[in-house]
Amino acid sequence: MHALRLPAPACWRLLLRPAPRSLGVPAGQLPPLQQPLGRRLYAAQAAEAVLDKSGTRVASPSQAATERKSLAAESKSFAVGMFKGQIITEQVFPYPSALSEEQTQTLQELVGPVSRFFEEVNDPAKNDELEKVEERTMQGLKELGAFGLQIPVHLGGLGLSNTQYARLVEIVGMHDLGVGITLGAHQSIGFKGILLYGTPEQKKKYLPKLATGETIAAYCLTEPTSGSDAASIRTTAELSPCGTYYTLNGGKLWISNGGLAEIFTVFAKTPLKDEATGEVKDKITAFIVERSFGGVTSGPPEKKMGIKASNTAEVHFDAVRVPVENILGAPGAGFKVAMNILNNGRFGMAAAMAGTMRGIINKAVAHAANRTQFGDKICTFGDIQQKLARMALLHYVTESMAYMISANMDQGASDFQIEAAISKIFGSEAAWTVTDDCIQIMGGMGFMKDAGVERVLRDLRIFRIFEGTNDILRLFVALNGFQNAGSQLRGLQQAAKNPLGNAGLLVSEVGKRMRRRAGLGTGISLNAVVHPSLSSSAERTVWAIDLFAGTVEEQLLKHGKKIIDEQFVLKRIADSTIDLYAMVVVLSRASRSLEQGHPTAQHEKVLCDTWCAEASDRVIQNLTSLRADSTRQLFKNLRSISKAVVESEGVVSPNPLGI
Repeated sequence: MHALRLPAPACWRLLLRPAPRSLGVPAGQLPPLQQPLGRRLYAAQAAEAVLDKSGTRVASPSQAATERKSLAAESKSFAVGMFKGQIITEQVFPYPSALSEEQTQTLQELVGPVSRFFEEVNDPAKNDELEKVEERTMQGLKELGAFGLQIPVHLGGLGLSNTQYARLVEIVGMHDLGVGITLGAHQSIGFKGILLYGTPEQKKKYLPKLATGETIAAYCLTEPTSGSDAASIRTTAELSPCGTYYTLNGGKLWISNGGLAEIFTVFAKTPLKDEATGEVKDKITAFIVERSFGGVTSGPPEKKMGIKASNTAEVHFDAVRVPVENILGAPGAGFKVAMNILNNGRFGMAAAMAGTMRGIINKAVAHAANRTQFGDKICTFGDIQQKLARMALLHYVTESMAYMISANMDQGASDFQIEAAISKIFGSEAAWTVTDDCIQIMGGMGFMKDAGVERVLRDLRIFRIFEGTNDILRLFVALNGFQNAGSQLRGLQQAAKNPLGNAGLLVSEVGKRMRRRAGLGTGISLNAVVHPSLSSSAERTVWAIDLFAGTVEEQLLKHGKKIIDEQFVLKRIADSTIDLYAMVVVLSRASRSLEQGHPTAQHEKVLCDTWCAEASDRVIQNLTSLRADSTRQLFKNLRSISKAVVESEGVVSPNPLGI
């Protein structure tokens, strides 16, 4: 290696050029942001900086372990590794299967009855028209145990794993998203905090009735002045002088199940004293609140564009006395509770979107295969074929993500926050595209109410907004990754202070950067985990990851802490992260199908190769554009146009007729 012949000082300069100052941020935190968008969200959610074994070559295994341990804790997240130019395969290869024989049998026993219920009993058009879930459907869901899918059996639920839950959610998503929100708001977020953080006493008290649907749950975070910036909530909870209860005051907005729920997970500001400084500060605390406490009222159901069957209402708290034993987690830890609830539920949204797409694709194919125009079935026309193919691609990626992440969670993974956010972003946008294309394929028939597709399109629009808007989640994906990459660079800077003690690591990092700059690749590979017939797609993916890691480092060194303000850059980095993770997920799933000889293996190979070819092109375009002067000018133009529109309170240019 040329790196070994470089004098040591030159090695360190090459490795650590520009700017220790720009990266001098403690692991796990960021400086105050100049823009409110994403500020508190990122500060709360960003994981601690980590460094994994994969992707770094050093002199010996024992030396490698010692050197890396001194830099940071390990992460098994594939997305985290990408930002540092590493390929961490544990959570993505082989494609995980998290079901035991007993769990598989249980799921098989549930899939049939749940599918038949939604085909024979539930009427999505009627629910939409009534703007509520029909009573017979609600009662049937309770009898099926659908309100307690993940509540432990000994507390009255079905005790399903995340993967089992995802499969049933997929069925619901295929048939009726309004009902899906009613169920999801109840258990995916409504009482999820009790499952994650509840004391044994809290679980025993609340979960049995929640499991049967006797009581319905809701998640109360959003307020009129706080949406994605959840840390700005104004609802307050004051501890009583006797220390036995909190007095809760405030209001929450757009709460799913808000008019139906008897149990609420509520987030409020509480004054807490810092024992070290004696200073009192407001911090968010999570509470379990019962409607029966008194002072809890709901507004009328909101009139919405879609998911009309789901109850959405304001919820108000007027001097509600909440016992101290109803705190979820610790006082002041409510923001972490809120974000972890959302992180733990996002895979379910991807599963629901996969179900929606499966149903919509069936409708599109049925129409295209039977509609004759100009003497041929329209499924033979190239434009229709392209639409159907892309619909299948988007479904395959979304479904693959959903079950990858659910399996990761079932296998005890703790580092999946970026991947879960990606699955929510990708799935919600993919389902919208698929449904819109279905309407286009069906033409006027698709636009008509009787076809049922326009209702699905209306229902889908909210999924890019709630539980973290896709815009905010893109910032989270990019900033979380940058935080980890920056932490690695800081660790290397520290290692450079003791070059003799860290020689193997530093020489390896110098070599990686030299090869990357020369366009030779850094030596990372997927060959050992990807099926040989997918080697071309694997090489595309590895090359794109190398380019991605190099671009991330360039942007960090260029902007330092101010990367937080470069939201045009962050979006392109996030989009590249999403494409890369999608490439790896389909490589993993298609490899498993090929290795096991599945009947659909060759079809999945074509899906995988097609996705990787197009996604790698998008990644290259996104990342190389960040180095171009034309892109910087584009960003400048976009800021200028936006500023002018805001200052003019609307469109600046006059009507071309001048009248």
